Amino acid sequence: MAGKVRHLVTRSGRYHARLVVPKDLRGIVGKTELRTPLGGDYRQALKLLPGAVAQLQHQIAQAEQQAGAGQRQTGPSRYPLAPDQLAHSLYAQRLAFDDEIRNSPAYPAVGQIGIDDLLVQRLRDAIAGKANDAELGALVGAQIERFRAAGNLDAEPGSEAWREITRALCHAELEALARVVERDEGDFSGTPSAPIIKDAQPPEKAPEPISLKRLWTDYVTMRQQTGSMRDGGKQLGLAVEKLREFVRHDDAARLTKKDIMAWRDQLLKSLSAQTVSSKYLSTVRSVLNWAVENDRLPENVAATVRQAKPKRVKAREKGFTDAEALKILKVSRSYEPHKDETGRIRETQHMIAAKQWVPILGAFTGTRVTEITQLRKEDIRLEGDQWVARLTPDAGTIKTGEYRDVPLHPQIVQEGFIEFVENAASGPLFHHGTDPAQFDRKATQISNRLSEWLREKELVTDMRVRPTHAWRHRFKSQCIELDIQTRVYDAIQGHAGKTASENYGDVSLKAKIDAINKLPFYDLK
Repeated sequence: MAGKVRHLVTRSGRYHARLVVPKDLRGIVGKTELRTPLGGDYRQALKLLPGAVAQLQHQIAQAEQQAGAGQRQTGPSRYPLAPDQLAHSLYAQRLAFDDEIRNSPAYPAVGQIGIDDLLVQRLRDAIAGKANDAELGALVGAQIERFRAAGNLDAEPGSEAWREITRALCHAELEALARVVERDEGDFSGTPSAPIIKDAQPPEKAPEPISLKRLWTDYVTMRQQTGSMRDGGKQLGLAVEKLREFVRHDDAARLTKKDIMAWRDQLLKSLSAQTVSSKYLSTVRSVLNWAVENDRLPENVAATVRQAKPKRVKAREKGFTDAEALKILKVSRSYEPHKDETGRIRETQHMIAAKQWVPILGAFTGTRVTEITQLRKEDIRLEGDQWVARLTPDAGTIKTGEYRDVPLHPQIVQEGFIEFVENAASGPLFHHGTDPAQFDRKATQISNRLSEWLREKELVTDMRVRPTHAWRHRFKSQCIELDIQTRVYDAIQGHAGKTASENYGDVSLKAKIDAINKLPFYDLK
């Protein structure tokens, strides 16, 4: 959980330390940001800055603990401070606390408490390196853990780095005690003499966060400018949202390779290795790589994070067999909606039409099912003596982003599809959407329900076969058997050419008609 620090911000000519409170902690903190005044003198503000920043971060750490997210820091520190910066921070906190005590109405009655000479000697021994780990922990262990909770350090107890920090903090405690003695005599002009405190450098300015969500939006916009991702990246965008949810922040600059690997492992608990690799990791890798190429990020932390995919075992063809295709088409073409116990038909006319016509349209065009379910009445036209369906982005989403004309096989016409179209109301044939912006979503809903129906009716029982997509594989297999040119059936199905030469010249409507008419009729009697 990170807050964004603006180390020095001016307000009416005076300096403040400022920390933006993370959104999910604002209900606990009660504010959107925390501020601490540092005075009007820039140099003095710099001296007070480390302590002020640490105090603000400590408030965030306490809120995290209250929210249940305050487990002991084990990863890299979020707001790392050097030993001298930690010492300066503690020194400033001690003097601020001394001011607070002296400003208390009860202070005059309490009077001067005095300094423990034994404590002073213990601090001097610690600074000299004569104290063991237990003694160091007793002196400044609590302060160490408070800085740890604030994300200022990650040194493990007993380590060389930990001992260096404890000795620095002992310097701060000793210097603060010296100031307290001076103040008790009325002298408030004292300054630290230990170089580790007086020469401490202010923390470097925290880098500006880089919104992962914004990166994705800009990436999609770029892809759309080149004709890709016409759907706005709806499906792939889920990967970015899942990553943001997992790491619990939106800063792409804070992502690490360990974050991506941990996210991958979490996804594998509910998703297949194929999906994690081809959809989730691939999407995040692409957007972060784009960010690097466009100088938005210094590195792509997901570049080498992979997930092995299981080797596919092909036990059968991807498309429907002759028997499977015939079974589906017979039930589809003879489908009649059932009435309930009151005599009412609960299905919509659009869903009924989808069950009756989408399978045969898929069988003879090999097009994507959502491109069929988004067809409108105005998309069906007579071109000379040939009926043609125009698949267009105006009706929803076309993966290629370009319209294409697909001839209708004579059996589709013979079965009565044209009469169905002529009797239909204007607009979508298979869904009831009225807002063009919603056509894609409505068409997808119908497609999903159609797949469910095919499974429920046990028309598609082999789980290795996709109920509606299998028509695309079958169509291509038939075209190959009939020696139809690859360019022609790719143009019908909306597949891009595989070589540069295939992008020259257009596949004419006549070439498509000749190909479609080669497909054999199905015996649906």
